[in-house]
Amino acid sequence: MKVSEMLVPTLREIPAEAEVISHQLLLKAGFIRKAAAGVYNLLPLAWRVVRKIEQIIREEMDRQGGQELMMPIVQPAELWRESGRWDVYGPELFRLKDRHGRDFCLGPTHEEIITTLVKGDINSYKQLPLLLYQIQNKYRDERRPRFGLLRGREFIMKDLYSFDYDQAGLDASYNKMYEAYNNVFSRCALDFRPVVADSGAIGGKDTHEFMVLADSGEATIVYCEGNDCSYAANEERAEAVMSGEKEVAPLLELKKIHTPDCRTIADLAAFLKITPERIIKTILYTTEKETIAALVRGDREINEIKLYNTLDCVRLDMANPNTILAVTGAQTGFAGPVKLKSVRMVVDSEVMAMVNAVCGANEADQHLVNVNPGRDFEPDIVTDIRLVKSGEPCPNCGNKLLEARGIEVGQVFKLGDKYSKAMNATFLDENGQARLFIMGCYGIGVTRTMAAAVEQNHDERGIIWPPQIAPYHVAVLPVNHKDEHQFAMAASIYRQLVDAGVEAVFDDRPERAGVKFKDADLVGYPLRITVGAKGLAGGQVELTTRQNGEMKMIPLDGVVDAVKSNLRRLGHTRL
Repeated sequence: MKVSEMLVPTLREIPAEAEVISHQLLLKAGFIRKAAAGVYNLLPLAWRVVRKIEQIIREEMDRQGGQELMMPIVQPAELWRESGRWDVYGPELFRLKDRHGRDFCLGPTHEEIITTLVKGDINSYKQLPLLLYQIQNKYRDERRPRFGLLRGREFIMKDLYSFDYDQAGLDASYNKMYEAYNNVFSRCALDFRPVVADSGAIGGKDTHEFMVLADSGEATIVYCEGNDCSYAANEERAEAVMSGEKEVAPLLELKKIHTPDCRTIADLAAFLKITPERIIKTILYTTEKETIAALVRGDREINEIKLYNTLDCVRLDMANPNTILAVTGAQTGFAGPVKLKSVRMVVDSEVMAMVNAVCGANEADQHLVNVNPGRDFEPDIVTDIRLVKSGEPCPNCGNKLLEARGIEVGQVFKLGDKYSKAMNATFLDENGQARLFIMGCYGIGVTRTMAAAVEQNHDERGIIWPPQIAPYHVAVLPVNHKDEHQFAMAASIYRQLVDAGVEAVFDDRPERAGVKFKDADLVGYPLRITVGAKGLAGGQVELTTRQNGEMKMIPLDGVVDAVKSNLRRLGHTRL
């Protein structure tokens, strides 16, 4: 392709709206343009990258026995009501009505549609297992779309659904997809890690997220690098390990003390000259059914995902000041578990090991000291509800956990019979008895994967695409477009590369060489061939590798072989 004929509207300044590197560079390099908040045009270069990622995904899904189909984006509300998700999914669901007043939604995912489809056409165990997938646009009305393609309201996703006879079959399908996902992200040349995660609105029990490691990632993961230990989990699902045995000490008398203006853990610790570990933190929440009190140690944070799953509720919100006043009789900052009435108490396991602790007295400027769980208050539920941080012991091997930021690019779920039971999706087994399909679902964010690749592969000059997913492999440019010999030789090399199956562009624009160099680096072509007077005088051209800036002179009659060899060295295996 000639650059003069391409739509690559590069920018010289970073747009003010762009917060993260991928958003900045995809805008600046002419890959995307904003249509609305969280909605983007994918320009030709971006579309080439997307299609390459999609092709890698298709190959890996097909290798595991997946069959591609296409389902409607517009979905009838009655299916979502049947599964119970019409209300659960919340405001992120794009809802609309047709001219007859019937409710529909724009699909953020397709469990309801695929379950209905399969239960209508699959009726025998002999037709299982079944793996069906699609690659299409999805829609989620994000409250705050940000970071370009990393958190948008319209995006491209691959979603595959498995239907099996029993749990053993689901385990096999899940393992197939787990392997396929590792292959997909390895082939995209991403530094990633699969982690134990929470299933969220999708439902089910077992699930893993595939996280691309990047400082800009919105998710925090903790992982172990101990010998023979592969533990890794999203912060939302990381398992807490008790930090020691319960202190052996006499239980002292419960006392109330005056603590003026000590509304925070830090204020209270400083006032009493104690560490936050000696304090019980009490936070009130409301659900659709009740108000609850969640208790953790003062140096810990409540993991709201764990709390939500413990309560099995539809909605979980931090209590507002009016609710706190009505329940405790005091303003925010003085809540405590002693004599706290009319609320269920969910207590972190670590709190139960505390002896002679400090907590709020449910009175303004008052706290209690020498508080002991079991003597002074009785919990309703004791479980792990706290966030796990780096430095804590690994639940598998005991080594210290490390922490990293990650971008979620894929997730695999074991749904079990969640949807088949709700939607009465059955098949007949070998005895003619009706059984529920055992299901799994598996998603990859295609446009998000493209953005994640940029987050990992860039420098101060622009994007550095891995050749496996680069829009083009090579940029060929003459130093002086007015020099007929240089221009003709560059055009000839370009044609040789294209004829040899190498994806190349020819920068034929009447621009200075410096402009062409900057644009080539910004766009991120893996290789650049520079045709200049000095090199041609010796029968050579310059080959530059974008990844490491390496430059070497190669003979004119060996350009194609040199390019293919370098692309293979960079990880491209299809040439």
